[in-house]
Amino acid sequence: MKGYVWKRLLRSILSMVVIMGVVFVMVYSLVPRDNIFKNDDTYRKLSAKPDDKTDYIMRTWQNLGYLDYQNMSLYCTDLYGAATAETQACVLSGSKESKDFVSLYESKGYTVDYFLSGAPYAYKDLPIVGRLVSWFGNILQFDHPWKIQDETNPDLARNISLGKTPTGGVAVKCSGCDHKYLLYTDSRFPFIHQNIITLDFGKSYPTYRGIGILDVIFDSQGQDVKRQVTYETGQTGETSILFGTCRYKSTLDRLDTNKFTDNYASCMTQKATPSMVGISFIMGILALVLSYGIGLPIGLSMARHKDGIIDKLGMFYIIFIIAVPSLAYIYVFRYLGTKVFNLPSVFPTYGAGDVRSWILPVISLALPSISGLMLWMRRYAVDQMSSDYVKFAKAKGLNQGEVFRNHILKNAIIPIAQGIPSSLAGCITGAIITEAIYSVGGMGKMLPDAINQYNNAMVLALTFMFAGISVISVLLGDIILIWIDPRISLTEKEGRN
Repeated sequence: MKGYVWKRLLRSILSMVVIMGVVFVMVYSLVPRDNIFKNDDTYRKLSAKPDDKTDYIMRTWQNLGYLDYQNMSLYCTDLYGAATAETQACVLSGSKESKDFVSLYESKGYTVDYFLSGAPYAYKDLPIVGRLVSWFGNILQFDHPWKIQDETNPDLARNISLGKTPTGGVAVKCSGCDHKYLLYTDSRFPFIHQNIITLDFGKSYPTYRGIGILDVIFDSQGQDVKRQVTYETGQTGETSILFGTCRYKSTLDRLDTNKFTDNYASCMTQKATPSMVGISFIMGILALVLSYGIGLPIGLSMARHKDGIIDKLGMFYIIFIIAVPSLAYIYVFRYLGTKVFNLPSVFPTYGAGDVRSWILPVISLALPSISGLMLWMRRYAVDQMSSDYVKFAKAKGLNQGEVFRNHILKNAIIPIAQGIPSSLAGCITGAIITEAIYSVGGMGKMLPDAINQYNNAMVLALTFMFAGISVISVLLGDIILIWIDPRISLTEKEGRN
């Protein structure tokens, strides 16, 4: 079994590398890179300033990894330092340094062009394979006491120690790391958190501009939730700061110095609404429990009373759900829920803190899953009814109910149980139609929106996450299959060809 798991993991990693390679090439080669500016307000505002616009385009492309960009300002600063008389003379059009700049970068294979002011700039497209390798190489980030190299703070201490957070949590603290707390506890699930190994998929652009991809996905939303704390400086006040997330900040303002005794002052805040992935997961889990809790018993009852009234009503529901577009029956169900039971038609009406907000989205999401589970449970159970072991059980004097509960159910549920991890994975990816209709701020809209907004970094990150979740769910499905039925083996038996 262990050998099978390791082989599957290795194959899974290889599959993910191939998938990401294909997606990376598609995103950065087939999609014109000019498209990323279609939803960039800053880009539109620079239309009246051609040189600033060109510089902005080049810097953006460089930040997104398309090319390497150099201009006279950077070149002269490297030569003479920032804000010196020599630097100001250097950047002027026609200066000796500008000619040296052109010669230098043309010899390096860069393309040299000129601003309207006459100043030269140079750029060179980066090879797609190198960018892909760099992307993979930067995903995993390891924090350590020599992570921060700040020239303005040469006396920064570098050590790891035990301590507490301002909210009273136990913590492993670090000075010199990117994060102040490598390991800490607080009241948020799963209660123990770590910053030693983190994932870095880059910054979001143009939507959620400048915010880390994972921060967009996993940060809570809505209004700040404040609590009374005593800061490290001794000052007391209400704050929504999540102290365990504090990172190094090179330049501090007055508010920072009032709260913090060091440079670890860049922190996330706790908000009232769960994160996008949190909302989708909660809604998905509730829908999953509802689906299995209703679909399996009804499907088994349909098989037990085959061709009876229960079976016919169940088949009518299954056919209705399959035949009618999901958009249509969700709207019908939402109309009935709002008119008959006075439930909110959209999620934000009462927010995530009110149970009423979840009822219609959860039931709407569960409706198609219930029909699918009813159909397959009925099929598997009917198929088992003609088996020899069922005939033998009846011959022993067991009634129909005992046969179904103790024998047919155990065998019929095996293929259905294998799909549970995949269903759980679907909870994380979100439900596009349901979340759109009820205006739920979950994960369902993230990938379509990222594609429409040409948010390439977000597309790659979500593809990586969804591929990883899918691979793990398939593996867990196989493990559950063996656990339910030990007769099933996923490896070749000894002596078998």
